Amino acid sequence: MKPAISLIALLLLFTGGLYAQSGVVRGVVRDADTREPLAGANILVAGTANGTASDADGAYRLEAPAGQQTITVSFVGYADFSQTITVRAGAETELNLMLSAEGLLGQEVVVSASRKAEKLTNAPATISVINARAITEFPSFNVAELLGRQRGVDYVRSGVLGIGINARGFNSAFNPKNLQINDARLSSLVATGLPLGALSTTVKEDVERIEVILGPSSALYGPNAHNGLLNTITKDPRTSQGTTAALGVGNQNVLSARLRHAMKVSDKLAFKVSGEYTKGTEFEYTDTVYSGALKFPEYDLDLDFNSLRGEAGVYYALSNNTDLILAGGASNSNNIGNTNAGRNQIRDWSVSWLQLRLVSPRFFAQVYNTWSKTDSTYAMNRRTLNYWSFKNAGFSQSESERRSFSEFWFPLSSTTGLALNRGALFQDRSKRLNAEAQYNNKIGGISYIVGVQYQNDRANSNGTYLLDKNAQGVVEDIVIGQIGGYLQLESQFSNHLRAVVAARADNHDVYGFNFIPKAALIYFNDKGSFRVTYGQGIAAPTILNLEANIFGGLLLGNGAGFTVKEVNTSTNQVVNTYEVKPLEVEKISTVEFGYKGQISPKLFFDANAYYNWSKNFLSPSIDIAPDRDFYDHDNNPATAVIPRIKGYATLRGDQAMSEITTTANLPDGSKGTDLVLTYVNFGDVNTYGFDASVNYAFTSSLLGTLNYSYFGYDIDTADPANDGNRDTKVNESDLPINTPTHKIGVGLNYSSKKFFATAFGRWVNAYDFFSGINVSASTNTSLIYGGSPVVENQRVGTSFNYGPLGGFFNLDLGAGYRFSDWLTLSGQVVNALNQEVREFVGSPAIKPLFSLEVKVNLPAIGKK
Repeated sequence: MKPAISLIALLLLFTGGLYAQSGVVRGVVRDADTREPLAGANILVAGTANGTASDADGAYRLEAPAGQQTITVSFVGYADFSQTITVRAGAETELNLMLSAEGLLGQEVVVSASRKAEKLTNAPATISVINARAITEFPSFNVAELLGRQRGVDYVRSGVLGIGINARGFNSAFNPKNLQINDARLSSLVATGLPLGALSTTVKEDVERIEVILGPSSALYGPNAHNGLLNTITKDPRTSQGTTAALGVGNQNVLSARLRHAMKVSDKLAFKVSGEYTKGTEFEYTDTVYSGALKFPEYDLDLDFNSLRGEAGVYYALSNNTDLILAGGASNSNNIGNTNAGRNQIRDWSVSWLQLRLVSPRFFAQVYNTWSKTDSTYAMNRRTLNYWSFKNAGFSQSESERRSFSEFWFPLSSTTGLALNRGALFQDRSKRLNAEAQYNNKIGGISYIVGVQYQNDRANSNGTYLLDKNAQGVVEDIVIGQIGGYLQLESQFSNHLRAVVAARADNHDVYGFNFIPKAALIYFNDKGSFRVTYGQGIAAPTILNLEANIFGGLLLGNGAGFTVKEVNTSTNQVVNTYEVKPLEVEKISTVEFGYKGQISPKLFFDANAYYNWSKNFLSPSIDIAPDRDFYDHDNNPATAVIPRIKGYATLRGDQAMSEITTTANLPDGSKGTDLVLTYVNFGDVNTYGFDASVNYAFTSSLLGTLNYSYFGYDIDTADPANDGNRDTKVNESDLPINTPTHKIGVGLNYSSKKFFATAFGRWVNAYDFFSGINVSASTNTSLIYGGSPVVENQRVGTSFNYGPLGGFFNLDLGAGYRFSDWLTLSGQVVNALNQEVREFVGSPAIKPLFSLEVKVNLPAIGKK
């Protein structure tokens, strides 16, 4: 922590006197014809990183350097507007802005691509924006549904509540490769690295916009911005004053009550608070759990979900352009989560955070802490197997239920047996500390951004799923630190050509040093831009991948490597010893070509083509000490089940396996276990694709959208390095591509003063999905997965295969009416055509979902 704090302190001292000469620009953005206020318009000080958005009343407040400044404003469906004004130091300047209904998409101001405010058409990345209007008019508590309408996004839904996204391949049931941040804060769990998703603390009514970047973004955002970035930006209470209350109901017993209040107390002080309670019932679906020839329904399944969440923030203006922001949030959730080893029953999982930010035009600094806690979450597959092992052995219902959380009964005879340690319970008491400082300026013709980030993870599972117990059985935090610095340089060579180069250097306690570059060349004009970019990304294995201890040592993390010995069962001698290397980071390199811009005043076009080189994939959990050279006493290959060579893991790093799990004595005097599942790096694959989007403004109120995405890949099936599951064959079950080849989205959106409506359809072609024990694939009897040929609508390995995902057209419809400035009624139906929409493994088909929402907006009180 000391290096990060020291650097932040130095930057504070260095920049402390830079911001006195500034002022504030404020006003209202309106439609030039109707004089109606425009909520969610983007206002920017040209040539700076200063930007904001208008609130529900069209009002805005923008800090700007003193002197002559050009203020630009843009809004979907309206032409850009710019005006040069004189900003007075230490004073407020009023500027009311009128927009004409001519322009359309592409003029939004975004911040994610370059860590600064810039027009979307000039951003050196494939980026899309879910703006304030789309969020405000969306009649559901689950704003993540809007991500399914963005081009290039692999959108999956596992039920009424569960939604996941991915980009450009390699999806899984346990996917941490898309970095998600909220207000510059990591929005992920500490130990697993998974996005918070349904555990999030953010309330829909407090979201200003969501920016989605496709492709690696690690140069600016660090590890795990591997496939892309999702950046959620919440509202500033000074430009979004007032009270909003929303009440939503729907089928599946859905009820959602939400409240947000923001108030400006004085010229220096403002605050906001938001809260939500949502509950419902998942679709009727029970997964099947297999054990040998037996099968069982998930035991003690609870289909009801609920969540209580909220956030609060206090904004204090240290000067006219420097803010100190203290914010925090918390949530408590009960629901069902999908994993590579079946589903988890999430019970009372709480997430909380506290963040302090210093924000000014040239300097940004923050420090925040994140806490995660659960005591009663459990793996349903494991608990089901544990429960029935006791019940079938004659134990009572109460004892079988009690012991199902921690033990599995292994029968030795009809009356005796062993209670094996096979814990199903997941507890979590992890926390994370982050600090960051960033500075931007310009030297000559070169603009630069320089920053440093520090992260300290402290994972703690109370000994339930991590190797966090010492030799004395005392639980200790698993502590992993990392520090990284980034630099971006930008230079404009002419009125239409600019170059951007960026690089990041990271030092991680486990993976050591990594260097991540990025470069872009952009040709632009007033209507759009062409670009070519090169970037790299890394996906760091999570703490779970490194330090797992799941189901009593059956699955162990590979943060230290393993030593494996092979014993000849005929001669009873150790005949071979080999090492399994510890995990390294996954790496991806990307070249991308793109264009985005206005073809005409009514037509906006955005397209990109990319090619990726990926290596060092994280394998599924595999047995690193497999038996081989099987035979039987009659030398019949068909019944050869006796291993001549038997593998045993004897060491994890320098630690004896006997200190971790049950072991057997080997002929050389050492001890080893004959079944250890873990993760390894493997393989190389090239992927490529194309994304395109066309938006057409039929009128200033009616916008049409057409999206298309293509994805393909090349893999060398003759290269044994690509054999992820070590079965001596390279096929589609080795590399988790798990992505449809084609996706199409088509939509219409109408929004006027009173009435608004939307229709959006998604077509996803059928595709196979393999993830851990989960299989959703078309019949291929030559493909063996989990010991079984892949056949639709029957058991494959230890899961049921319902067939490939996708192969559907899903239509969502929504409409609403603003009765007044303060009252809005809206509703929607998901899967309006009642299609067979199966989007994810180990999950039900998505049936029609109906929702109705009433929203009340009360005007601001206090100082405006």
